[in-house]
Amino acid sequence: MLDDLAAATDALARALAALGEAYEQLDERTADTLEEQLFAPVQKAYGRAQRTHAEFAARHGLPARAFGPAAPGAPSRGVRGFVEDATAATTEADARIAELQDSMRPVEVGDAELRAGLSEVRRLVADVPAHARAFMRVLGR
Repeated sequence: MLDDLAAATDALARALAALGEAYEQLDERTADTLEEQLFAPVQKAYGRAQRTHAEFAARHGLPARAFGPAAPGAPSRGVRGFVEDATAATTEADARIAELQDSMRPVEVGDAELRAGLSEVRRLVADVPAHARAFMRVLGR
Protein backbone atom coordinates (compact mmCIF):
# COMPACT_ATOMS: atom_id res chain seq x y z
CA MET A 1 0.00 0.00 0.00
CA LEU A 2 2.80 2.40 0.86
CA ASP A 3 4.43 1.74 -2.50
CA ASP A 4 1.21 2.66 -4.29
CA LEU A 5 0.87 5.84 -2.27
CA ALA A 6 4.55 6.63 -2.88
CA ALA A 7 4.03 6.25 -6.64
CA ALA A 8 1.10 8.69 -6.50
CA THR A 9 3.18 11.09 -4.41
CA ASP A 10 6.02 10.90 -6.93
CA ALA A 11 3.55 11.72 -9.70
CA LEU A 12 2.46 14.81 -7.76
CA ALA A 13 6.12 15.82 -7.41
CA ARG A 14 6.46 15.59 -11.20
CA ALA A 15 3.36 17.76 -11.58
CA LEU A 16 4.81 20.37 -9.23
CA ALA A 17 8.11 20.44 -11.11
CA ALA A 18 6.31 20.94 -14.42
CA LEU A 19 4.09 23.68 -13.02
CA GLY A 20 7.11 25.40 -11.50
CA GLU A 21 8.78 25.45 -14.90
CA ALA A 22 5.62 26.77 -16.55
CA TYR A 23 5.38 29.49 -13.90
CA GLU A 24 8.89 30.72 -14.71
CA GLN A 25 7.94 31.25 -18.37
CA LEU A 26 4.85 33.36 -17.71
CA ASP A 27 4.17 37.02 -17.12
CA GLU A 28 3.22 37.96 -13.57
CA ARG A 29 -0.57 38.05 -14.02
CA THR A 30 -0.74 34.74 -15.87
CA ALA A 31 1.71 33.16 -13.43
CA ASP A 32 -0.51 34.22 -10.53
CA THR A 33 -3.47 32.50 -12.22
CA LEU A 34 -1.43 29.33 -12.74
CA GLU A 35 -0.33 29.40 -9.12
CA GLU A 36 -3.85 29.86 -7.77
CA GLN A 37 -5.67 27.37 -10.00
CA LEU A 38 -3.05 24.66 -10.55
CA PHE A 39 0.10 24.94 -8.46
CA ALA A 40 -1.52 25.57 -5.07
CA PRO A 41 -3.94 22.60 -5.19
CA VAL A 42 -1.21 20.23 -6.42
CA GLN A 43 1.21 21.52 -3.78
CA LYS A 44 -1.38 20.94 -1.04
CA ALA A 45 -2.12 17.46 -2.40
CA TYR A 46 1.60 16.66 -2.51
CA GLY A 47 2.02 17.74 1.10
CA ARG A 48 -1.02 15.77 2.20
CA ALA A 49 0.16 12.67 0.35
CA GLN A 50 3.60 12.91 1.99
CA ARG A 51 2.04 13.35 5.42
CA THR A 52 -0.39 10.47 4.87
CA HIS A 53 2.49 8.21 3.81
CA ALA A 54 4.70 9.18 6.77
CA GLU A 55 1.95 8.92 9.36
CA PHE A 56 0.74 5.53 8.10
CA ALA A 57 4.30 4.19 8.12
CA ALA A 58 4.84 5.47 11.66
CA ARG A 59 1.56 4.03 12.98
CA HIS A 60 2.41 0.61 11.59
CA GLY A 61 6.15 0.54 12.34
CA LEU A 62 7.15 0.64 8.69
CA PRO A 63 10.12 2.53 7.27
CA ALA A 64 9.38 6.09 6.25
CA ARG A 65 10.39 7.43 2.89
CA ALA A 66 11.75 10.84 2.07
CA PHE A 67 10.26 12.44 -1.01
CA GLY A 68 12.32 14.88 -3.00
CA PRO A 69 11.54 17.25 -5.81
CA ALA A 70 11.23 15.83 -9.29
CA ALA A 71 13.59 16.88 -12.05
CA PRO A 72 12.12 19.62 -14.20
CA GLY A 73 11.79 19.09 -17.91
CA ALA A 74 13.59 21.00 -20.62
CA PRO A 75 12.48 24.63 -20.92
CA SER A 76 11.81 24.01 -24.60
CA ARG A 77 8.67 22.11 -23.54
CA GLY A 78 7.05 25.52 -23.17
CA VAL A 79 4.17 26.46 -20.93
CA ARG A 80 1.68 24.29 -22.80
CA GLY A 81 3.94 21.25 -22.59
CA PHE A 82 4.57 21.74 -18.91
CA VAL A 83 0.88 22.20 -18.10
CA GLU A 84 0.08 19.07 -20.14
CA ASP A 85 2.79 17.15 -18.26
CA ALA A 86 1.44 18.39 -14.93
CA THR A 87 -2.10 17.43 -15.85
CA ALA A 88 -1.02 13.95 -16.90
CA ALA A 89 0.98 13.45 -13.70
CA THR A 90 -1.89 14.71 -11.53
CA THR A 91 -4.32 12.41 -13.35
CA GLU A 92 -1.91 9.53 -12.81
CA ALA A 93 -1.72 10.27 -9.08
CA ASP A 94 -5.50 10.43 -8.82
CA ALA A 95 -5.88 7.16 -10.72
CA ARG A 96 -3.32 5.38 -8.53
CA ILE A 97 -5.08 6.51 -5.37
CA ALA A 98 -8.49 5.59 -6.79
CA GLU A 99 -7.17 2.11 -7.59
CA LEU A 100 -5.82 1.80 -4.07
CA GLN A 101 -9.16 2.89 -2.61
CA ASP A 102 -11.07 0.52 -4.91
CA SER A 103 -8.88 -2.39 -3.79
CA MET A 104 -10.38 -2.03 -0.30
CA ARG A 105 -6.91 -2.53 1.24
CA PRO A 106 -7.18 0.73 3.21
CA VAL A 107 -10.45 -0.53 4.70
CA GLU A 108 -9.00 -3.95 5.45
CA VAL A 109 -6.17 -2.49 7.55
CA GLY A 110 -8.74 -0.44 9.45
CA ASP A 111 -6.82 2.81 9.24
CA ALA A 112 -9.28 5.71 9.16
CA GLU A 113 -6.50 8.29 8.93
CA LEU A 114 -5.12 6.63 5.80
CA ARG A 115 -8.54 6.60 4.17
CA ALA A 116 -9.09 10.25 5.07
CA GLY A 117 -5.69 11.23 3.69
CA LEU A 118 -6.27 9.42 0.41
CA SER A 119 -9.68 11.05 0.03
CA GLU A 120 -8.25 14.48 0.78
CA VAL A 121 -5.52 14.13 -1.84
CA ARG A 122 -8.10 13.16 -4.44
CA ARG A 123 -10.35 16.04 -3.44
CA LEU A 124 -7.50 18.50 -3.80
CA VAL A 125 -6.60 17.39 -7.34
CA ALA A 126 -10.11 16.71 -8.61
CA ASP A 127 -10.47 20.04 -10.40
CA VAL A 128 -6.92 20.31 -11.72
CA PRO A 129 -7.62 18.85 -15.19
CA ALA A 130 -10.59 21.17 -15.73
CA HIS A 131 -8.64 24.17 -14.45
CA ALA A 132 -5.73 23.23 -16.70
CA ARG A 133 -8.00 23.09 -19.76
CA ALA A 134 -9.47 26.48 -18.87
CA PHE A 135 -6.00 27.92 -18.30
CA MET A 136 -4.79 26.62 -21.66
CA ARG A 137 -7.81 28.11 -23.47
CA VAL A 138 -6.91 31.64 -22.34
CA LEU A 139 -3.13 31.27 -22.50
CA GLY A 140 -1.67 33.79 -24.90
CA ARG A 141 -4.85 35.76 -25.45
